[in-house]
Amino acid sequence: MNYWLVKTEPGTYSWDDFVKLGRDMWDGVRNFQARNNMKSMKIDDEVFFYHSVVGKEIVGIAKVVKEHYPDPTADKPVWKVVDLVPVRKLANPVGLAQIKADDRFEGFKLVTNSRLSVMPVSKDHWDLILGLSE
Repeated sequence: MNYWLVKTEPGTYSWDDFVKLGRDMWDGVRNFQARNNMKSMKIDDEVFFYHSVVGKEIVGIAKVVKEHYPDPTADKPVWKVVDLVPVRKLANPVGLAQIKADDRFEGFKLVTNSRLSVMPVSKDHWDLILGLSE
């Protein structure tokens, strides 16, 4: 199993919006590195749901239920989507400031490449974030 993080602005699409839908495609990605990360996602991979801009925190866990396919919102077939379902809200959100202040997150893409909207998460970082959220 692999671990990921996806980012969204909560004013546009929040964790609560996602939960209400129950399942949704992760669309609108227009960055090749993020797209390539989505192409690497496999069914049952786990995904942190991150609120960017407002909050700047990891708020929930989702799961991949359908691997990449063409993004129906794109004008070119090069862009992809995956389908996600919510698994659970974190008991305590884990903020970017908290992550940046912790030396154990050295090399974490959220710190080193904060503009990337879909990124891998190492198992070690995944477990650290889960621990911080309890």
